[in-house]
Amino acid sequence: MRFRSIPVVASLAILLALAGCDASKSSTPPPARMTADAVGHNCQMYVLDHGGPKAQVHLKGADAPLWFAEVVDALAYLRGPEQEADVTAVYVSDMAKAASWGEPGVDNWMRAKDAFYVVSSRRLGGMETPEAIPFSTREAASAFVAESGGHVVRFDEIPNDYLKQQASMGDMDVRPAPISHGG
Repeated sequence: MRFRSIPVVASLAILLALAGCDASKSSTPPPARMTADAVGHNCQMYVLDHGGPKAQVHLKGADAPLWFAEVVDALAYLRGPEQEADVTAVYVSDMAKAASWGEPGVDNWMRAKDAFYVVSSRRLGGMETPEAIPFSTREAASAFVAESGGHVVRFDEIPNDYLKQQASMGDMDVRPAPISHGG
C-alpha cells in the first residue's frame, strides 16, 4: 500500500506545482474594457473623446488601470522618473482591428511589447501630437506606413527623443533605458 501511495502523492505534488504556475500567470491582469468613464492619467479628459490608439497601464495593487488618450503618453509615463510602482501589464489598442481612427475600439487590446509601432507618420494622436501607433502585425503597420508615412519599430526601439516630444509638454524627463517591466 505504501508504494502505491507514493505515485499518488507525487502526482498530487506535480498537479499542485502546475497549479502554482497557472496562479503566477493569473497575476497579470487582463485588459480592461474601455468605457465612457475612462479618464486620461495625464490630461484628466475622457479618453473616448479623442481619436487614435489608447493605452492602459496596470499597477500592482490598483483596482483599475491608468488610462492614456495616446500610446506615446503611456510610454513616456513608463520611462519617466516618477513611475515607481510595479507595472503588472501594459495594453495598447490594436489599430489593425480598429473600426477607424475615430473609433479605435474599446476591447481590441494587445500586449504593448507584442505590437509593431508606426512612428513619425503624418497621423497625429488623439491629443494632436506625434503618436506611436500600434498594430498586431507588421503587414498592417507597413500598410499604414504606405498611406501615412513613418516607419515601423518594435516596443523597445521607440526612441526616447520621440517620447521627449510628448514628455516636454508635461515638463517630464524620460529615462534613456528601454522599458523592462510590464506587459
